[in-house]
Amino acid sequence: MAPIIYECENRGIDYYILHTGQHYSELMSSSFFDDMELRTPDKNLNIGSGSQSEQTANAIVGIEKELIIESPDVVLVQGDTNTVLSAALAAAKLQIPLAHIEAGLRSYDRRMPEEHNRRLADHVSDFLFAPTENSAEILRRENVLGRIFVTGNTVIDAVENRLPIALEQADPAISAGLDSFALLTLHRAENVDNEAVLKGLVEGFLRLEIPILFPAHPRTVKQLNKFDLMSMIEGVDSIQVIEPVAYLDFLSLMKKCSFILTDSGGIQEEATAPSINKRVFVLRTSTERPEAVESGHAEVVGVNPKEFPGLVTQGVHKGLDKDRHCPYGQGDASRKIIDILGKELE
Repeated sequence: MAPIIYECENRGIDYYILHTGQHYSELMSSSFFDDMELRTPDKNLNIGSGSQSEQTANAIVGIEKELIIESPDVVLVQGDTNTVLSAALAAAKLQIPLAHIEAGLRSYDRRMPEEHNRRLADHVSDFLFAPTENSAEILRRENVLGRIFVTGNTVIDAVENRLPIALEQADPAISAGLDSFALLTLHRAENVDNEAVLKGLVEGFLRLEIPILFPAHPRTVKQLNKFDLMSMIEGVDSIQVIEPVAYLDFLSLMKKCSFILTDSGGIQEEATAPSINKRVFVLRTSTERPEAVESGHAEVVGVNPKEFPGLVTQGVHKGLDKDRHCPYGQGDASRKIIDILGKELE
């Protein structure tokens, strides 16, 4: 959402930042505001941890109170988190126009809470900003009630804006003692909460023949320890586990790595940014970003330890450094979105 904020500031548009505090780690919360050079949120609800229902319910109550006080002309949400669903429902109940940025993504995997969040948000939105024509067509087929616009994704705006700054900073890859490495992230519930799946993933990582740098999500670390799997990782030199890194450091790692292993949705997009252009092997059985697959950036390799290491190895041998077109825009999505809202809300 940072590029939207930049655009509002450049045009003198009044805006209000409501932070739910869903990411309750200091590194995964306040550091992002520092890295993106954003002002302190106008309100932090400090929702923190809890079950999916607890997070969503607490956020709805807190967001509704702020919307009543502020009475905004429009509420903007981005993505598929519990925060997005909560804000969408609160705005809809108060009959405040809702704009969903990154609308129309579908994995068709009902195990993922994010799939429910984005579907529900789309169907209560007044303005749906689809990153691609494919996403827009999904929305049309679902007969959403709001107006659909294809704008690209502001995720690309953010990467293109912040990467030059990231590369000027200290390189976390050097501090980790690695020159050539694969970058790994892992956090989705269907992967880390299932002991058999998580064990299989670890076993598969151990079969890969390249050093792996693993900025480990706190939740993933907790599960690795719970299932006694951390010792498998710590017993080898090929995988280096580090603390989660801030946004700018992570951009630097994406730029400098050989390729990416991830179950993240956002990283699949970020890797397609013109200035990143990295190969991504998706540790899932489906993706809500098929455009990244079609563009040649991403390949869904699954989670079966007997299969995905071979698919990764084959992909690496085919070559990683190619010119690929970014399917999510060229870094001007935020300008398009604010232009549209300005006209629609007149």
